[in-house]
Amino acid sequence: MGKIKVGVLGATGAVGQRFVEMLSDHPWFEIGTLAASERSAGKKYRDATKWRLSSHLPEDIAEMEVVNVADPHAVDAEIVFSALPASVALEVEKTYASEGFVVASNASSHRMDVDVPLVIPEVNADHLKLVDYQRERTGWDGFIVTNPNCSTIMMTLALKSLMSLEITEVYVATMQAVSGAGFAGVSSMAIMDNVIPYIAGEEEKMEKEPLKLLGSFEGDAVKDAPITISASCNRVPVVDGHTESLWIKFREDVSPEEVLEKVQTFDHGLPDLPTLPEHSLFVHNDADRPQPRLDRDMGNGMTVSVGRIRSAPQGVRMVVLGHNTIRGASGASILNAELISHLRIK
Repeated sequence: MGKIKVGVLGATGAVGQRFVEMLSDHPWFEIGTLAASERSAGKKYRDATKWRLSSHLPEDIAEMEVVNVADPHAVDAEIVFSALPASVALEVEKTYASEGFVVASNASSHRMDVDVPLVIPEVNADHLKLVDYQRERTGWDGFIVTNPNCSTIMMTLALKSLMSLEITEVYVATMQAVSGAGFAGVSSMAIMDNVIPYIAGEEEKMEKEPLKLLGSFEGDAVKDAPITISASCNRVPVVDGHTESLWIKFREDVSPEEVLEKVQTFDHGLPDLPTLPEHSLFVHNDADRPQPRLDRDMGNGMTVSVGRIRSAPQGVRMVVLGHNTIRGASGASILNAELISHLRIK
């Protein structure tokens, strides 16, 4: 069977470059089109972007001509991955879906739309059933599927393993890498020797998105999980890798040992997909792990690390870590598209 042609919308930015890197030798997908803003259209990809990843930009991709993202008819693909800014993605993604494309989006624009699946495959693959209702409402030939915010992904994967213990409340403090803000997001003078205790919109996303992700699919909608989440988000001088300290409260008394067992035995129940890591969750036994520099690349950047599971007043504390531009962005969208392709949702 031949490879499925895919496109990257917003291919010149930080997340767009991660998409290009991960798709350049993908066993199922082949890059057919790179799309970006009007100012990049018509240029070779090598001239339209400053390649900032440590890996080498493949020559065949470097020579591809960038097309205008505003023109879906210029895109040669079945699936498009959206790395667009939320303000642009709001209308552009709907245009592509209406033209018959499968849109696997990393943008926040449609995550909380009632008929748009917000998906982490290991957490809520069944929410893809919303696609039928999205198409029925819109009349689109294509559809939009989203992945959540980068910090939400790390936390929610860990929480999913504990849902049978009846979580009631979660308090989380994040230590988020600068790459999450994009290449020009935080100046070196602002972040070096510093911690910035505010990231616009981040806390709201972490408090709302997990409720949809962990909620139950009922008929033609998702009912939010009955959990209260309170988040405090901080930017720290780390290049890649978001670290999060969680305090989790349960309906009944739960021991650290019970939590450890649930995390270690977590079974995602998914088929074998190319981007799916051997361990979606990995528990570190050392008291000072996980750490971004040591652990962010586990599972090719797709494994979420867990450590420091210990007791807390009325609950359990832990630390989780994941690679924000791989598991938290491009890798998340690609994994969604792999599951969609495996299920033959078209």
